[in-house]
Parts: sequence; structure tokens; C-alpha cells
Amino acid sequence: MSMRKWTDEELITTRDKLEAWNSRSNSSGTGSKLWLLTAFLGAFAISTGIAFIFFDGVDIMNVVLIIMGTVTCASWYKSDKQRRDNIALLAEINKEIKSRKIKDTSKLEDKPDQVTIQKDSSAAKPQATEMNSKSDKKN
Repeated sequence: MSMRKWTDEELITTRDKLEAWNSRSNSSGTGSKLWLLTAFLGAFAISTGIAFIFFDGVDIMNVVLIIMGTVTCASWYKSDKQRRDNIALLAEINKEIKSRKIKDTSKLEDKPDQVTIQKDSSAAKPQATEMNSKSDKKN
């Protein structure tokens, strides 16, 4: 996928959506651990179904156990692959934004506190110089 044809707005909105997804998935630490536990349970179901087939013969419950374990492991694999692809895409988008040297206006719109802090600090500088000039006049 070539991002060179994407507009700056498309890059920034896609990056913002991926960063929001990444922060949500990283903030819920138990979700990824639970998903990994589910994958292990799926693998355990497959191995149990196969072992019971050797001991008891082919039974409908053993086949169901193998099918359910396979579906669980396949869904875990697809979701983990999608997560890795999203993280790689986010890295590529950040690299493309840096190469284009796009000014990041979306983050400034989301955080108006930073803008006011910058205005306050710039406003504080002239006041400080005025106070210094007043104290110099007194001396």
C-alpha cells in the first residue's frame, strides 16, 4: 500500500484513529492476557480431543472439542495478526508524516490547554520585563 498518494488529512485522521485504538488496547492490560489464555484453552481443547480419540475412539464430543478449539485458535491468530498489522501501519504513517513534515494541527485542536499555556508564557515575558524596567527606574 502506497501512502504517497494519500492526502495529508487522510494520513492524520488515520493516524489519530490508530493511536486511539492503540491507547485503548494498551490501557486494558487484562484484555490481551485473557485473549492469550483463550488461545491456550483452544490449543488445549484440540489436544484433548485428539487424545480422547486415541483412547475412546471417534466420538461426537471429541470432534466438537477439536472443531471448537480450532475455531478459537484461528480467531486468536487472525486478531493477533491484525493487531501487528495495525501497529506496523501506524509506524509507516508516522514515518510518512515525518517525511512530509506535516504540521500536527489535530493534536493542538484536541488539547487547547497547551495553546493557552503557550499564550500565558508569552504574555508573562513582557510583564516580567516591564517589572524589571520599573525596578531599574527606582534605582
